[in-house]
Amino acid sequence: MKIKTAILGYGRSGSTLHADPIEKLSDFELTAVCDIDAKAKEKAYNRFKCRIYDDYLEMLRKETLDLVVIVTRNDQHCQMTCDCLKSGKNVLITKPWAINAGEARAMIKAAKASGKMLLPWLPARWGCDLLKLKELIASRVIGKVFQVRRSEFSFSIRHDWQTSKKFNGGYLLNWGPHLVDQPVQLVGQPVKSVYGELKQIINPGDVEDVFFAVMKTEDNVTIVSEYNIGSDKLPNWIIQGDRGTIYVKATEIEIHKAALPDSADPKTYGNQAKTDVIKDSIQGTNMITMQNRYGDSMVIYPHIARAIRGEEQYMVTLESALNLTKLLDAIRKAHETGRVICLAAK
Repeated sequence: MKIKTAILGYGRSGSTLHADPIEKLSDFELTAVCDIDAKAKEKAYNRFKCRIYDDYLEMLRKETLDLVVIVTRNDQHCQMTCDCLKSGKNVLITKPWAINAGEARAMIKAAKASGKMLLPWLPARWGCDLLKLKELIASRVIGKVFQVRRSEFSFSIRHDWQTSKKFNGGYLLNWGPHLVDQPVQLVGQPVKSVYGELKQIINPGDVEDVFFAVMKTEDNVTIVSEYNIGSDKLPNWIIQGDRGTIYVKATEIEIHKAALPDSADPKTYGNQAKTDVIKDSIQGTNMITMQNRYGDSMVIYPHIARAIRGEEQYMVTLESALNLTKLLDAIRKAHETGRVICLAAK
């Protein structure tokens, strides 16, 4: 039986990342689209010949839906999600699913009260780089990991609501669900302390276009996450272990395996370990089937369908999504106070 689906917000992401799999996969049937923009509504109708709304509350009253996919501004997510859940619809909510932990808890409460599913969209957890790095770390090819750095750099400039504080824009909420979440998922340990800095460098508006965060896990692994203004020739990942280092640039991997001196002879003190370099790529199908660093929606949506049908658990648990939101809150608080924020142990 097809999952009757509506898209709330038919902009760049709604019309591509979400509409494409809904259109192409037999699990789904696009029943309705809601948007306040006339051109977006026209495009949606011409493509799907579905019912079109500019008032999502009217759509909820009139449509029999199994799933609403919310792809709107950050400041609209919480209210829209709670309204959809209250009306008896399952909800897939784009990143950032909540602007702070208070909103996240409100949505979780609404989901429990409704008995419907709340599915935070964190596609980078399916990223080909993250999945391959998990394999490498588990194999201990570089020994015990003690530091992970995840970075993106560009000189791109935006001219949209993402540059406005009143819409809860800014790059921490835009890129944090990728660049903070991925290394935390890779390390797989709770974070105990957070330091962060936010800056506005080249974008218009009144929010940050740069963020930098340093997190320490309970096992004393250091995680550095940043979105920064700079050349894209720098590595996107640097994974440091006590027996080597992994560098990732886009989908190219270099593994530097270190052979440490075995002798305890004082004469060898200061000698450099010998390093073997292994170059590889995660683009090839022999390495991994997915080729998208931020997740393939054509892979994720069949999983969503199975989760809605109760065939398997959705990979992004509400607890893990809430923990990510708490980390983003802590990064912002650290910036505002100039202090390291200690997170309470569970």
